[in-house]
Amino acid sequence: MTSIASRLADIAFSQTLAMGRRAAAMRAAGRDVISLGLGEPDTAIPETVRAAAADAAHRGEGRSPPVEGIGILREAIAEKFKRDNALSYDANQILVSSGSKQVIFNAMMATLNAGDEVIIPAPYWVSYPDIVRLAGGKPVPVSCPASAGHKMSADRLEATITRRTRWLILNSPNNPSGAVYRREELLALAQVLRRHPGVLILSDDIYEFFVYDPARFSTIASVAPDLYDRTLTVNGFSKAYSMIGWRIGYAGGPRDLIEAMLKVQSQVTSGTATIVQAGALEALRIPRDQLIAVGAAYQVRRNRVLKLLAQVPKLSCPRPDGAFYVFPDCSTYMGAVAPGKHRRVTSDEDLAEFLLDEVAVVTVPGSAFGLGPTLRLSYTCPEDQLDEAFARIAQALGSLQ
Repeated sequence: MTSIASRLADIAFSQTLAMGRRAAAMRAAGRDVISLGLGEPDTAIPETVRAAAADAAHRGEGRSPPVEGIGILREAIAEKFKRDNALSYDANQILVSSGSKQVIFNAMMATLNAGDEVIIPAPYWVSYPDIVRLAGGKPVPVSCPASAGHKMSADRLEATITRRTRWLILNSPNNPSGAVYRREELLALAQVLRRHPGVLILSDDIYEFFVYDPARFSTIASVAPDLYDRTLTVNGFSKAYSMIGWRIGYAGGPRDLIEAMLKVQSQVTSGTATIVQAGALEALRIPRDQLIAVGAAYQVRRNRVLKLLAQVPKLSCPRPDGAFYVFPDCSTYMGAVAPGKHRRVTSDEDLAEFLLDEVAVVTVPGSAFGLGPTLRLSYTCPEDQLDEAFARIAQALGSLQ
């Protein structure tokens, strides 16, 4: 029997991917499954992006790229940071990776020693804690319930920092809650961080263009410029440009940190595929107004979903200001029983399984994001499917006793 490394003992498969695999098996068996599970926009990849990648392939641009990313792309990313976020980076402060997940992995591997702590406000993206564990660190989740707007306060941050704290991870707009940190909230966090100069900040801005009126997007290195040299600003192409399967992300940060991350990447994947980088370069030429329009379309869907949720009995949900998820509290269903089946719901995992089995709707249990009992529901599928999915959910939950 193969001997598996002990470091994997505390690592789990992503719940979002696990539910997706179950749904795929059900579809293959003939079930009409609607997925509210994956955070994948259903908007088309821009034609100009596809054409740029195809042209690069036809020109034969498929040889090994620079590990850090093609120079012209890094320059374009630096210009994007300046234009959209008021952040000034040189091209040598930019790293292009095979997805923003790899960016985060590179950062943790490059900086964490055994036992170093990483503060992660919960709810959080499912991969943050396991990436920290793989790098030898200790994730420190901090519960940020709906009553706190699913956001970390300055007081909670101050109380959580210890002498072993190495990073704070901020994700705004947040996956899974859709919470958006206001400028003044970031300023309050910055005031705490100034008292702890050894703490680095990772700002995951992947949902930057999915912010809904009257909320506004802010990123901490821009709001608090004195923290610029301690902040890694992470972004990518999977959300605003729908380039999910292209696997390309990037970061801007201090030169020494980027160099250390580059060293990690050189021994993991080397550079991101040349053809993909050609598409990403073209994506950065898309006018900002078009990206804002994509976000505005999802705001319409958010409003529709909130109305649909209001018709589902006993689910309570704060209004998200960004991303494309709702994150309702389902605690009132804990202990409920499906009539005739003697199937008791004891957790949000049970509830997600019940919805998949009974009405073929994929959801993700909020406990996977560090804060249950809740469900994460994505509204990235077409509106007719959303209507049908919530009708099915209301039917299934209404049957519980």
